[in-house]
Amino acid sequence: MKHTILVTGGTGYIGSWVTKGLLENGHTVRLTVRDKSKPEKFAFLTEIANDSPGTLEIWEADLMKAGSFDAPAKGADLIAHLASPFILNVKDPQRDLIDPAVKGTENVLSAANHSGTVKKVVLTSSVAAIHGDNVDMENMGLEEFTEAQFNTSSSLNHQPYSYSKVMAEKRAWEIANAQSDWQLVVMNPAFVMGPSLTTQSKSESLKLVTDLLTGKFKSGAPELYFGFVDVRDIAKAHIYGLEHTAEGRHILSNQVASFLDMSKVISKKYGNTYKLPKSFAPKWLLSLIGGLFGVTRMFVKNNVGYHLKLNNNKSKTALKMEYIPFETTVIDMVEQMRAQKII
Repeated sequence: MKHTILVTGGTGYIGSWVTKGLLENGHTVRLTVRDKSKPEKFAFLTEIANDSPGTLEIWEADLMKAGSFDAPAKGADLIAHLASPFILNVKDPQRDLIDPAVKGTENVLSAANHSGTVKKVVLTSSVAAIHGDNVDMENMGLEEFTEAQFNTSSSLNHQPYSYSKVMAEKRAWEIANAQSDWQLVVMNPAFVMGPSLTTQSKSESLKLVTDLLTGKFKSGAPELYFGFVDVRDIAKAHIYGLEHTAEGRHILSNQVASFLDMSKVISKKYGNTYKLPKSFAPKWLLSLIGGLFGVTRMFVKNNVGYHLKLNNNKSKTALKMEYIPFETTVIDMVEQMRAQKII
């Protein structure tokens, strides 16, 4: 069955892969952009649409403007809401992160309420809405994190990005539970990696890998463990959630790994081409110099050296996920960065 799907954030790192997949599957995609008069921002998707059975429509809408999604939502039967700020170093967390994330979600879901046609909304949240610090697992007496947990350790002052994801997702569930016209399905991806469809990508993962390859951690990497997931897998999960029956939250994570694990994958392929770390930096040193890397002492205290386990069973059973190997994700990303002369 072919659908008319409103996609917010469809030109972004994750969203562009979702848009591509939906077009290839023959759907009509209503892509929202802030300014239609700048076609260069979405030209790469227009090219994909020209070679796909689906149809691409461009609509103007602003996350922060109430009512601006009402027109593109009317007549759509599905919404994929991917638009949300992902900036780790901000001057004003409330203004730059919390307000856009929460108000944007409110405006999009309000449009679903007003549409009379929307039956399902797939929302991109994050594992950051499930846990804040890695020490949380120990403090909560957990063997692993599942979809049952909500992050309670992040705040406006500590990990504000994670806090924005918690606040936006909780608000989404409040709005969804107050009506019966449409169903909410949530995706909670871990740290996103893999190739980008656009050279305009400013993803945090691109910054992280650039830092790693250019020697920022050559004398020692922080002992930090993240869940990693390929951007193409996240797109597959969203598309499955839109096209098939799905409910609730879904952790999207292939495996937990450290910077050293990533470095080993890269050095196995490229030898000594890059100044990669070969050991972990001492935690006490990171506490002293963390500010140079944009992390606080509190972040170092609650995350460095603490292992993490994310249960991805639901994604495998409910969304039929078969994850791309971590090694493939890393190398595909590095290869693209080399081709684009980023490194």
